[in-house]
Amino acid sequence: MATLTEAPPPLSPTAPEKKPPRRRGRFTPYWLLLPGILWLLVFFALPMIYQASTSVQTGSLETGYKVTWHFATYWDALSAYWPQFLRSILYAGAATILCLVLGYPLAYLIAFRAGRWRNLIMVLVIAPFFTSFLIRTLAWKTILSDSGPVVSALNTLHVLDVTSWLGWTTGDRVLATPLAVVCGLTYNFLPFMILPLYTSLERIDGRLHEAAGDLYAKPVTTFRKVTFPLSMPGVVSGTLLTFIPAAGDYVNADLLGSTDTRMVGNVIQTQFLRILDYPTAAALSFILMAAILFMVTLYIRKSGTEELV
Repeated sequence: MATLTEAPPPLSPTAPEKKPPRRRGRFTPYWLLLPGILWLLVFFALPMIYQASTSVQTGSLETGYKVTWHFATYWDALSAYWPQFLRSILYAGAATILCLVLGYPLAYLIAFRAGRWRNLIMVLVIAPFFTSFLIRTLAWKTILSDSGPVVSALNTLHVLDVTSWLGWTTGDRVLATPLAVVCGLTYNFLPFMILPLYTSLERIDGRLHEAAGDLYAKPVTTFRKVTFPLSMPGVVSGTLLTFIPAAGDYVNADLLGSTDTRMVGNVIQTQFLRILDYPTAAALSFILMAAILFMVTLYIRKSGTEELV
């Protein structure tokens, strides 16, 4: 009983809670991001702001340009050069479709069938990057010359009769026609389609194909139900990497086309470097950027995937 009635021993004072040690280097990732952020600010954001202010200026080189918030420049530029805008979208879309049709089988071959030849084929795919963009485009002037073998073969197969009827060529000529411009765009931007497609296809687990075969799926069904849906990130990123630079390109239309095949990039170059109408050139640049941004956003949403390779 005495034991039960004894008072409990006094509780020892609780030790003060120790604060967790301050982690050193928690700002290191931000410091690592700082050079890239500064690069984007200096070489992307500031030029964009400068071009935006230029697009609403009025004046001339003699009297100087002043910001007068003249937004009518946008409407004037669009109403004057809408055929070039439409032509740029059409040519870039045609080149993107051709790159997808040509690039997907090659990317599939590299990913699943190349074997020990994979590295060699990949080197051949990126080999055009070893030379200048200008040299690659000039080479097509020789390939598509009127006396060259390509034009002779197309005439023999009566392909030029069909393309002339469609308005893509003129008579027996390929140079200085829309077909020549699209061929140049397709060749120059084809690697940008193949590489994302190959990366996306290589990630597909081969056991999925085996499982589809075990379920008696035909090769066409396996491709339609398994391979192509899983490669959609590569399709989306490849088409974007092809369409966006092709829509703003001016080299192919300048070297392989004519005055009837001028794209909006040629107009912007002329306004900046020859006519020296800086507000119109800046307005055209922003209209092109806004149009591409709208189409890209709509395309990504409609494609059903936002995962880009």
